[in-house]
Amino acid sequence: MEVEKMDENEWKYHGEGNQSLVVSHCQRCVVLRFLKSPPNQTKTSEEILHHLQNILDFGKHVMKQFFGENYVHHGEIIQLPLDFVRQLCLKIQPERPECRCDKDMDTLSGFAMCLPNLTRPQSYRLAEHRPLLCIEIKPKCGFIPFSSHVSQEIKHKVCRYCMHQHLKVANGKWKRPSKYCPLDLFSGNKQRMHFALKSLLQEAQNNLKIFKNGELIYGCKDDQDCVSDWNELARHLKPFFFPSNGLVSGPHCTRTIVKELIQVITMTLLSSTDTCRAGDMKTVPVSQGRSYCEASAFNKEVVRNGKHKVESSGLPRGCLLYKTLQAQMLDMLDIEGLYPLYSRVEQYLEEFPEERSTLQIDGPYNEAFYEKLLDLSMEDDGTVAFALTKVQQYRIAMTAKDCSIMIALSPCLQDECSEQRPMVLASKSRFTFSISVLDLDLKPYESIPHQYKLDGEIVNYYLKNVQAKDDPVMSNLFKENEDCTLVLHKV
Repeated sequence: MEVEKMDENEWKYHGEGNQSLVVSHCQRCVVLRFLKSPPNQTKTSEEILHHLQNILDFGKHVMKQFFGENYVHHGEIIQLPLDFVRQLCLKIQPERPECRCDKDMDTLSGFAMCLPNLTRPQSYRLAEHRPLLCIEIKPKCGFIPFSSHVSQEIKHKVCRYCMHQHLKVANGKWKRPSKYCPLDLFSGNKQRMHFALKSLLQEAQNNLKIFKNGELIYGCKDDQDCVSDWNELARHLKPFFFPSNGLVSGPHCTRTIVKELIQVITMTLLSSTDTCRAGDMKTVPVSQGRSYCEASAFNKEVVRNGKHKVESSGLPRGCLLYKTLQAQMLDMLDIEGLYPLYSRVEQYLEEFPEERSTLQIDGPYNEAFYEKLLDLSMEDDGTVAFALTKVQQYRIAMTAKDCSIMIALSPCLQDECSEQRPMVLASKSRFTFSISVLDLDLKPYESIPHQYKLDGEIVNYYLKNVQAKDDPVMSNLFKENEDCTLVLHKV
């Protein structure tokens, strides 16, 4: 692809994260990813290239081993004419959210990553006129900590996401807490998964976006503006799910279309489109963690209906959710057990700073780096090597906890059906689809102290402002098959 011959007006703002900004081409199935930095911290061209190479190598040599060949698209590094980059920056600047403008797009190096546009199905060509639908889900952490290092019992009962919701609302990040609980989505139980996806649609925050032909039609525009009009969403989706237009309009039509969407998303999430084995990693037994969260709105509904046990069907081993959960569960110690090991590594680096490159903290992220992650031993021999292995596994887990899943759908006609293309059926239509994972940049080593501090803030706020207000009888209903703890309250 000769990007330098394309007019900057053929590209449009696609989105951005903390470290990078993405633009997509209006016609071709590609995106460009540029690094960002604060205005007073401009990096050299060599530093930009090195950073991008690390991102590419990490995806290619590490995360692809966890998720599989078909799910990870690491792209390639290209160099662009500086005039093209500057003109592109000027074009998209007015479209950037105000909250993201504290960092500038790199316009000095000319380096960028060229990646496939994952809002379109991958691995096969589509006719240019074919309508496209894409759902982006950021599922977050799908398990309850099982580590013995956890100091607060509430962390063994309520998931991080549900606790964090209350702190975010208190800090003004969101107007109201979401009913979404990641453990419901990762349960493999279709009823729980449907409830989780419906909750995401009701309160998308930054965990769900829906694109039509590459354009965002549903999701959170910024931290305060959340689109939640199901009728408008149903208007966009009706041609996909009921192409004959035989369904009447109104609330019934909206509910039916949303139900169809949730069913299709669930089926794609439980599917396996990658036949290759994801690396040589021995899996962490999912049974080590509790399969439900006491704060889940679904579980509370179960309790109100007189049931005491929440069913968990389990995920198919080949599906992307299962692979994501396995990578997340490399956080075997929890941040409370990990932080002393991080301090051990830090103390070693203070004495021997020249060893930082030897320890591969900042890369290179190659096969040797991946091989060191395979050791799941929990016996601490007091060495820096053990501590570093657990720190690196934690960084992988944090990356998997913050990744995004892209489900790209395109309507398929009866005569186009092929065994070579993954397909999912709805009531009145069928779709070819692809499912991919992105946002797989390795979490910074330096962010561990922040994670440790944030964990304490989340738990303390929840204990003080949420759990204290809940009916203590409620939690007793979840004690089946568990050890009971007697709690004495001052009267």
